[in-house]
Amino acid sequence: MAKTILIVDDSSSLRTVVKLSLARAGYEVLEAGDGKEGLAQLDKLAKVHLIVSDVNMPNMDGITFLTHVKQHPRHKFTPVIMLTTEGQDAKKEQGRAAGAKAWILKPFNPPQLLDAVSKLILP
Repeated sequence: MAKTILIVDDSSSLRTVVKLSLARAGYEVLEAGDGKEGLAQLDKLAKVHLIVSDVNMPNMDGITFLTHVKQHPRHKFTPVIMLTTEGQDAKKEQGRAAGAKAWILKPFNPPQLLDAVSKLILP
């Protein structure tokens, strides 16, 4: 059975690039346009194996989204990769404190993302 990954990003073009990369690698991919949509997706799903989230989004930013995910009993152990333009150490520290397992800067290269995903999703 394919592992499920949720992409949360307000850029539909970026979601498409990430989705194509992950789908080609055999993952089932779901999308959300911001943190609120991401939480709504998670409420409908029994299991998500990994989340890839942007930091800067309307309605609910990635750090707030991550904080909510980690409070959810069903998803608190789901690994989260932050895929963002934010490179400042303070932002990275906020992400780590909220529970992010990896921090990848945009523009990203698909092999780098797939490498991080394969390390965080158990076979």
